[in-house]
Amino acid sequence: MGSEDHGAQNPSCKIMTFRPTMEEFKDFNKYVAYIESQGAHRAGLAKIIPPKEWKPRQTYDDIDDVVIPAPIQQVVTGQSGLFTQYNIQKKAMTVGEYRRLANSEKYCTPRHQDFDDLERKYWKNLTFVSPIYGADISGSLYDDVSTQGPPRDSGGMRDAW
Repeated sequence: MGSEDHGAQNPSCKIMTFRPTMEEFKDFNKYVAYIESQGAHRAGLAKIIPPKEWKPRQTYDDIDDVVIPAPIQQVVTGQSGLFTQYNIQKKAMTVGEYRRLANSEKYCTPRHQDFDDLERKYWKNLTFVSPIYGADISGSLYDDVSTQGPPRDSGGMRDAW
């Protein structure tokens, strides 16, 4: 199973990158177990680059009614290098409502020169605008896996990380 070499069990907690074959990608939960065995979970996330044969969903026009049961608002307070972060569970919302919120003036991507500039703006504004995440949703927004391969519901990864 393929990944970039990050050493045994990822002691530095770096974000690891993986490039599964189509065969590995078809059993996504097994692949997640593999990347966890390599220490990917230590960073809290991993980058998985799908194989060239995999095709993404053709359209997302039909998902506006999908419910995000418990969106999380991340609140960060503090100053001078000492910060506290806590999560507030918000009321359920649909993907359509979430999309409108994400595209609103308050939450939309700020103007930026490059990704380093965007990342600086994210960290600079984190204590002023609390991000809202729609994570930990069961199921999948991807097309049928029987012909494409994953990622479908990967509860193991979601529960462990």
